[in-house]
Amino acid sequence: MFTRIPKSIRRPILTLTIITLLLGACAANAPALYSDYEQAAMEMPAAPGAPRMSSGETNKFAAGEYSEEGVIPETDVERVVIKNAHLTLVVEDPSESMNTIGKLAEEMGGFIVNAEVFQQELESGIQVPRASINIRVPADRLNEALETIKGESDQDPQSESINSQDVTSEYVDLQSRLKNLEAAENQLSEIMESAKKTEDVLAVYNELVEVRGEIEVIKGQIKYYDDSARFSSVQVELLADEAVQPLTVGAWQPKGIAKEAIQALINSFKFLANAIIWVIIFLLPLLLVFYLIIYLPISFLWRTWRKRRAQKKEKKAAQNPDKTE
Repeated sequence: MFTRIPKSIRRPILTLTIITLLLGACAANAPALYSDYEQAAMEMPAAPGAPRMSSGETNKFAAGEYSEEGVIPETDVERVVIKNAHLTLVVEDPSESMNTIGKLAEEMGGFIVNAEVFQQELESGIQVPRASINIRVPADRLNEALETIKGESDQDPQSESINSQDVTSEYVDLQSRLKNLEAAENQLSEIMESAKKTEDVLAVYNELVEVRGEIEVIKGQIKYYDDSARFSSVQVELLADEAVQPLTVGAWQPKGIAKEAIQALINSFKFLANAIIWVIIFLLPLLLVFYLIIYLPISFLWRTWRKRRAQKKEKKAAQNPDKTE
């Protein structure tokens, strides 16, 4: 005679059974999964400009020659490299140059991420336009795009940088995790189809939902790496020519210490003008209020007290003339 299992422990036993079945299935299919891992690594889309594996390297990879740590040698996998560039240029019209760069990105098959134009105030108080644009261009045409963008200025770039990030190992790891999760998803689907009781179906379904959620997250990360490696980001700062011109007085261009001295003199005049404005608008009304509300009443009371005191002395002197003499 069998004893009915209480509901309080039925779910833990079911979960343990599912995990045991999954581990057994993964162990039985380990060679196949590992083969899928190798195939996924070989079929990964290459980063633009990355060298492809030779037939000898492909055979070596397929034969399962791994490093001592059990990791695929990086030389056997196509590189996944993310390249980004940053430029600061001096141009005549930042707004027009921004539009030109945006059109360039679209002509190359890329797109504009963001663009903005704003006013920049110089030390002299003059406002000049400044623009900033971030575009994406095919990674294999990054150098071409940079040369074309630099043609917008007749001066050397104020700054220029290209950053590269090798994400090959992260990419391969994501591919491996995706294969394993998809295999687990298939196992859970088979278990759910064979389940009889509603409680068992719900338990397996919950596990299946979690696995599918992880699969979607990893697919999103893989897509991010794919897009970032396929399209390079180019951030361009566009400065107006007036923003970098030296201070001029007529045809004379003071430089070095003379320029700094003149700029300091201008700043001093600005400070003096600001101080005068503060005195007229803030300090004078405050002093007037102080004079009317505090100084005048106190002064009146003081004079009145002294006057009465003097009168008392005169009256006392008049009443006692002998003492006064």
